[in-house]
Amino acid sequence: MEFLFDPNIWIAFAMLTALEIVLGVDNIIFISILVGRLPPEVRDKARRLGLGFAMVSRLLLLFSLSWVMGLKTDLFHVFDIGISGRDLVLLFGGLFLLYKASHEIFVEVEAREQDGPPQTDEVALKAAGTRLFWGIIGQIAIIDIVFSLDSVITAVGMVDQIGVMVAAVVTSVGVMLFAAKPIGDFVDAHPSVKVLALAFLVMVGMALTAEALDAHVPKGYIYAAMAFSLAVEALNIRSRAKRLAAAAAAKGTQA
Repeated sequence: MEFLFDPNIWIAFAMLTALEIVLGVDNIIFISILVGRLPPEVRDKARRLGLGFAMVSRLLLLFSLSWVMGLKTDLFHVFDIGISGRDLVLLFGGLFLLYKASHEIFVEVEAREQDGPPQTDEVALKAAGTRLFWGIIGQIAIIDIVFSLDSVITAVGMVDQIGVMVAAVVTSVGVMLFAAKPIGDFVDAHPSVKVLALAFLVMVGMALTAEALDAHVPKGYIYAAMAFSLAVEALNIRSRAKRLAAAAAAKGTQA
């Protein structure tokens, strides 16, 4: 029990937990957007299952550290670029994320205009039932593996104690579990934020694909761009709310 009184352990735990939460932001956004296509009564269940898969995949990878680190060994070369198992996972994950985010943007921007208001989607989604639910859970599970691999490799590079890694993963997923619903509700309530979040996932997909080809893109740049875009969108939302309130007040005065 002496390790519990070691300040270095607690500092490493706090830093790794914070990093895991930051790295999990794109995971939460992806889950929130996919879950938003389900009927409201099953969204919480889907969020819990999605984040449960995220935690299980992270823990399984942590307990298979020798295998995970072996994925960094080059399997073959393409144009003098070494391709490892990790690169293949990131490449296919990045391409999947690019496809899924682009498809969701099309549905949000184009299909909604052609097919009518979003409320009509709920009838179709309820008719799809169980097949749609598990289809979305399957997509979440696929991207969970990709994000988990990146997360675990980062954890291995920061901390040596497996217990600290496990505690940080469980804590970060617990935090994400509480944050997922508010984030999902906010994204659903503001269609422009949803498109912005999807554009963010496109950037993440491009970064994963580039990293698979040994072109590292610092995630700080991506998060900084996203934070700036969200700040601008927050101003737009506040401005729209004020205009709507003023219009409602003027209408009430005329009545």
